[in-house]
Amino acid sequence: MPHLFELPVPAIPVAGSDQFFPVRRIYCVGRNYVEHAQEMGFSGREPPFFFCKPADAIVNVAPGATVTIPYPPETANLHHEIELVVAIGKQGANIDEQDAGQYVFGYAVGLDMTRRDLQMALRKAGRPWELGKAYDQSAPIGPIHPAAQTSGIDAARIWIDVNGETRQDSSVSKLIWNVAETIAYLSRYVELHPGDLIYTGTPAGVGAVVTGDVMTGGIDGLGEIRVQVGAAHGA
Repeated sequence: MPHLFELPVPAIPVAGSDQFFPVRRIYCVGRNYVEHAQEMGFSGREPPFFFCKPADAIVNVAPGATVTIPYPPETANLHHEIELVVAIGKQGANIDEQDAGQYVFGYAVGLDMTRRDLQMALRKAGRPWELGKAYDQSAPIGPIHPAAQTSGIDAARIWIDVNGETRQDSSVSKLIWNVAETIAYLSRYVELHPGDLIYTGTPAGVGAVVTGDVMTGGIDGLGEIRVQVGAAHGA
C-alpha cells in the first residue's frame, strides 16, 4: 500500500563507527534519584513511574560541538535534567532482572529538558505532564556507546555545568531503581524493542536556564554534550 508521505526516522550516531541507532520510543523514569525526589517534594523508594517523549524530540550533539536549541514556547521556567540514557538492542517482555543486561545495546548522555512551570501546573490539576516534557527538541543526546565498549557505568559520575558553574554532580550509583531493575519493571508493562531509549532519571540540582546559557554535561566513560539555549521561535 503506497504511503501518503515518507517520515524520517530519528537516529543517533553510534560512537566509534559509521552506524546509527534508529529511535523507536523514548521512555523516561521520573524522580529516580533520592535527592531529586526530595527537592521535588517526595521521598522514599516508591515504585518507578514513566512518561514518554516523542522520538523526534531527539537532538544529536556531536562530541566537541555546541548545539543550539530554541527556548520553548509557553514557559518561563525551563529546566535542565542531565541523565544516563540506556539504548535497548533486543526485544523482550517480562525480563528477569538478572537478564536485563542482555537487552542493553549501549549508553549515552542525555538531557531531559523540562517546562517546569507547565509540568507543575498540570500535575497540580491532576492532568498528564506531557506538554511539560514531550515537546520539540526536548531530548538532546550524545552518541551511543556500545555496552561492550564501556565499563563502570553503574558507578560513573554524572554532572552538568551551566556557564561553567556546576549545577548537578552525582553518581549513577545513586539511582533509586538501577538500570537492570528499571528494564525489568518497565518490561512488565510494555514489550521493549530495539530502538527504544530509557532516560533513567536525573540527580538533584535541577534548575532554570535562559536564552544564551550554555549547558555542558557528561557521564564518566561516555563523554560530554554541550547545548546552548537559543532565542524563542519568532523572537
